[in-house]
Amino acid sequence: MPSFNQSIFHPAVFFLTGIPGLETPQIWTSIPFCCLYVIAISGNGMILFVIITESSLHEPMYYFLSMLSFMDLGLCLSTLTTMLGIFWFNTREIGFDACIGQMFFIHGFTFMQSSVLLAMAFDRFINICNPLRYATILTNSRIIKVVFAIVLRGTTALVPLLLLLKRLSFCHSHVLHHSYCFHPDVMKLSCTDTWINSAFGLATVISTAGLDSVLILLSYVLIIHSVLCTASPEERKKAFGTCVSHISAVAIFYIPMIGLSLVHRFGKHAPPLVHMLIANFYLLIPPVMNPIIYSVKTKQIRKAVLKVFLSKLI
Repeated sequence: MPSFNQSIFHPAVFFLTGIPGLETPQIWTSIPFCCLYVIAISGNGMILFVIITESSLHEPMYYFLSMLSFMDLGLCLSTLTTMLGIFWFNTREIGFDACIGQMFFIHGFTFMQSSVLLAMAFDRFINICNPLRYATILTNSRIIKVVFAIVLRGTTALVPLLLLLKRLSFCHSHVLHHSYCFHPDVMKLSCTDTWINSAFGLATVISTAGLDSVLILLSYVLIIHSVLCTASPEERKKAFGTCVSHISAVAIFYIPMIGLSLVHRFGKHAPPLVHMLIANFYLLIPPVMNPIIYSVKTKQIRKAVLKVFLSKLI
C-alpha cells in the first residue's frame, strides 16, 4: 500500500477508507455489510414490486411508499461499487469527478427521501383529519406534480453545492474518512477558504431536511390535536396505529443524519472507527429498516408480500 504523502497525490484523486484497524481481514468484515446490502436491495425491490403489481395498493399512501423504496434503492446502489471495491479488492482510489457524481446521488436521494417523508406526513394528516376529502385532494395528477416537485427540489438544491465544491483546491491529505464521498468530508480536505461552502451547505440542509422535519412535526401535532378532540378511544388507537410505520421511518432517517452531522462538526478528535460506523449507519440503516417496518406494521403490504411468496411456492 502506498504511503499517503502529500507529494505523491494527484489533485484529482481521493482515497476512500474501509474499516480502520481491520484493513487486512476486510474480506471477512465485509460479510455484515454485504448482508445489509442484500436485505436493503431485496426488501425495497419487493416493496416496489408488490405496490406496482397489486391493484389494491394503488393509493396515494402506497405511491409515496414506493417512492421511498425507490430512493432507498438509489442510495444503496450509489455506494455499492465503492464499498465492495474497498472490501473485496482494496480499490480505494476515486477520481474527483466520480466523487462529485457519487455525492450528487447520495445527497440527492437523501434530500428527496426527506421530501417523501414530508409528503407521507401530509397524506396521514389528510387521511385522519379530513378523510371525506382525501380522494379529491390527493388525486393522481397532484401526486405526479408532487413527485416532480420532489425531484426538482432535490436536484436544484444540490447542484450549486457541488459546483462550489469544484472551485476548491486540495493540497492536504486526500484520504477521506468514509468508504464513499460525503460533502463535509471532502470539503475538510481543502486548503482554501471554505466558509461559502459551509454556509451554503448549512443553508441547504436547513431549507430541505430541516424544514421538512419541522413540517412533519407540525403535521403530527395537528393530527394528535384532531384525534384527541374528536375520536373515541378505539378510533384514536386505530388512527395512531396507521401512523406508527411512518413515525418509525422518520426516526430511522433523521437520527443517523443528525448523528453524522454532529460527528462532522464536533467530533474532530473522535476515532476514525466512530466516523466510519456512524457514516455507514446513516447510509444503510434506513434502506434496511424501512421495508421491515412497513412489512410488519402495514397489514396491506404484509398480505401482498405473503401473497407473492405463496404464489411463487405454489
